[in-house]
Amino acid sequence: MTIRISKTQVSFRSPFHLDSIDGEWPAGTYTIEAQDESMSNSSFQAFRRICTTMIARTRNGRLGLPRFVEIVPSELAAALATDRDGLDRAENEGLAAH
Repeated sequence: MTIRISKTQVSFRSPFHLDSIDGEWPAGTYTIEAQDESMSNSSFQAFRRICTTMIARTRNGRLGLPRFVEIVPSELAAALATDRDGLDRAENEGLAAH
């Protein structure tokens, strides 16, 4: 089996929480690593996700050794949407105050 690894970065403007990991994580930029496994089929190439990992520094934001935390992709998407919605709401409230 072939394993494909992709990395992306996500940014949070506010502290966030994921149900699959304990505690609140600080605002900042996090690297997300996805591992996909090839599925055997001679007619087309397909992959299935086998692991999604958030690579984080220490929780207090200081530099240190990276910490690899397995996460659920749908929880990450929901947390990013909540973060984005909170920013949009704050910007709209700011505009309404003027």
